[in-house]
Amino acid sequence: MEMIKSFSVDHTRIIPGIFTSRTDNLGSYSVTTYDIRLKRPNREPVIDVAAMHSLEHIIATYLRNDAEWKDEVIYWGPMGCLTGFYLILKGNRTPRELYGLILKAFRYVDSVQEVPGTSPENCGYYRMHNLEMAKWYANEFAAYLEANSDNSAIFEYPAAERLITDNGQHFFDS
Repeated sequence: MEMIKSFSVDHTRIIPGIFTSRTDNLGSYSVTTYDIRLKRPNREPVIDVAAMHSLEHIIATYLRNDAEWKDEVIYWGPMGCLTGFYLILKGNRTPRELYGLILKAFRYVDSVQEVPGTSPENCGYYRMHNLEMAKWYANEFAAYLEANSDNSAIFEYPAAERLITDNGQHFFDS
């Protein structure tokens, strides 16, 4: 089977940031998947599962209620590796264009008093939430974004050489 694009990015070189993972043209419109990376893969501890779950609920709710962006949001959800989130939007904006939205969303987490959608009727595992840790991770990432706003590396996947494995398979960067 052909390796999917998100597995073909050199994860040893990714830093936290906002990246375009892929753009799919669907006839009359396009859909773009963004990699919102909070942790350096394979170098930093991953995000606590309960905090990740809370961040998913809080930020998904925020994005789907943001007056400017709510009609563009298709999906917000955690990466399986627990180092970040995927954001899928209608259209094709640059990661820099998302900077303000992502920063506001992560700053918003600190104001939340209760994680939305945490009843047994609303959530598949409503007991697995940690609001205080979610706030800690959100504040850490927001501070990082602010400190690195002029660093183009937080908006572009790192370039890597095109490697060829021993069996001739190509390893592509983004």
